Amino acid sequence: MDISYLGLALVESWGIETSTKWKMENPALGQCGVTALVVQEYLGGEIVKTLIGEMWHFYNKIGDNYIDFTVSQFDPAIDYKPVISNRLEAFEDTNINQYRYLTKEMNNRLYYYLER
Repeated sequence: MDISYLGLALVESWGIETSTKWKMENPALGQCGVTALVVQEYLGGEIVKTLIGEMWHFYNKIGDNYIDFTVSQFDPAIDYKPVISNRLEAFEDTNINQYRYLTKEMNNRLYYYLER
């Protein structure tokens, strides 16, 4: 799977249906848990987290690389201190309806990209 297609499909799939914190001017806001779950479905690897203030921020570790599709929600940049997490913890940051919606939208968009 081409990771650039995955990133594009994520950005186009995020919305109020995938996070109640979503804002048009900051589409990645609140998307970290649900995104980490869906990315793990597509690329495997581990879910990791970094403490930001009093909240955990979720992202992925694939092989030796850390991949954070939702980093754009933060200003200033994150001081990453990765801690191994899991699907259960990431689900605490989302719900099954948001996860199902993002998965469905991702599948639709990726199918479109790959069929072109």
